[in-house]
Amino acid sequence: MRIDKDLVAASASPLVLAILCEGETYGYALLQRVREVSGGDMEWADGMLYPLLHRLERQRWVTADWRTPPGGRRRKYYAITPEGRAALAEQRRQWGAVVRALEGVWPSLPSAALPAPGGA
Repeated sequence: MRIDKDLVAASASPLVLAILCEGETYGYALLQRVREVSGGDMEWADGMLYPLLHRLERQRWVTADWRTPPGGRRRKYYAITPEGRAALAEQRRQWGAVVRALEGVWPSLPSAALPAPGGA
């Protein structure tokens, strides 16, 4: 399934912040986790993730530091800050309101009002 780029962009910050609540991690692992939690529906490229991470750093919602694990490659690890957790809590509240609004109107749509999945 292709997800519209506006919807991907709107969900990117809360998704990354939520993943970082699971524990600190590095960019490639974030990309893998996004793919995993979306069931493969969301495939982000480096060109989307790293500008987002830089913005989250500027907002002080994440911190980053370079590390080289024993026998491993040097990687930049990201961690969520208390400010990032507060921002995620607010975004979660807002997304909940959006989901409730959509769930409030979608069941009343007649199936004939929408094309079949994959149809035009």
